[in-house]
Amino acid sequence: MKAVHFGAGNIGRGFIGLLLSQAGYEVCFIDVNEELVSELKARGEYPVTLASEGRETTVVKGITALNSATEPEAAARAVAEADLVTTAVGVNILKFIAGTIAEGLKLRLQADSAPLHIIACENAIGGSTQLKEHVYGKLNDETKQKADQWVAFPDAAVDRIVPLQQHEDRLKVVVEPFYEWAVDRSQMFENYTPVEGIHYVDRLEPYIERKLFTVNTGHCSAAYVGFLQGYETIQDAMKEETVAGHVRAVLAETGAALIHKHGFDPSEHQAYIDTILERFRNPALTDEVSRVGRSPIRKLSPGDRLVSPAMLAFESGLPYKSLSKTMAAALLFDVPEDPESVELQASVRNIGASDTASQYTGIAGEHPIMGELMEQYEALKADIDSR
Repeated sequence: MKAVHFGAGNIGRGFIGLLLSQAGYEVCFIDVNEELVSELKARGEYPVTLASEGRETTVVKGITALNSATEPEAAARAVAEADLVTTAVGVNILKFIAGTIAEGLKLRLQADSAPLHIIACENAIGGSTQLKEHVYGKLNDETKQKADQWVAFPDAAVDRIVPLQQHEDRLKVVVEPFYEWAVDRSQMFENYTPVEGIHYVDRLEPYIERKLFTVNTGHCSAAYVGFLQGYETIQDAMKEETVAGHVRAVLAETGAALIHKHGFDPSEHQAYIDTILERFRNPALTDEVSRVGRSPIRKLSPGDRLVSPAMLAFESGLPYKSLSKTMAAALLFDVPEDPESVELQASVRNIGASDTASQYTGIAGEHPIMGELMEQYEALKADIDSR
């Protein structure tokens, strides 16, 4: 079995590529980083180490790679011949890989074809659906009709912490032991071949929102508040009760909203929260605050990990004070190496914090959440100015 995976970065190699290889697939990575692609081609393997007490290492073998920028025809042929296509490139990059996938589908659909599943493994709600829109935008009507018969884009929820890292072996990846990969089987063809390690579910939204509003919301809450406290890593920040207590309060708010919406069992969801908090504290990981907090504009956008659960809580008549504090802290995330942080800080200087918050969150200035957000912002700003 052949799998094509777009994105040969740490998540691609340390999570998706690892699981696909363990499930029996020959994996072809497609990327535009020529040094990375060349080394994967030359070696045909790479090591993945678990951030655990035993530091167990698995060598992923039988892999290859292609550069879609310099080898577009070969990349398209790989898609045409694949039994499964996956991505881990970042939701904003999906539109850039859509052309290669579209060319591959054109080749594939010229003759009788076997069903193909294309799964976007991104931190986004409806990632595969978004990818399908980008791909279909590059197909004519006849090819779209064939694709409707032979190609499916099931949405997925993925969860594994893979921090920024540098090793003497540039292909080596260190990942946490925990992972979750859920796929919506209602969007798949019947008689699909299950992949070991994937959890197939009938309704994906609860899993996506549980992960996004717990792992991602909690992670960036630790980053933004930890940044204001001067911490460089999530692990060090979570040792401080000011930070850990805030993260617990945030996850209590998102948990209440998720339980209200999806009917999760409260004790089971609390156990899930406790597991997430332990993952953030994992001493075998070193996860930089600057990495977890990067791209604050995206994280503050409507529908993402902060605004969406805050609006859900508000609409459900539930608390959102701690979520508002995280959003306020995000407005104070000042990292010159992060382009979105630079843009955000420039906006605060030019039009003020309130208008900036409304512009990027989509929350009206007179909305109660905005009122709470600005109250939290002024308190945090006063604390910074008093130091």
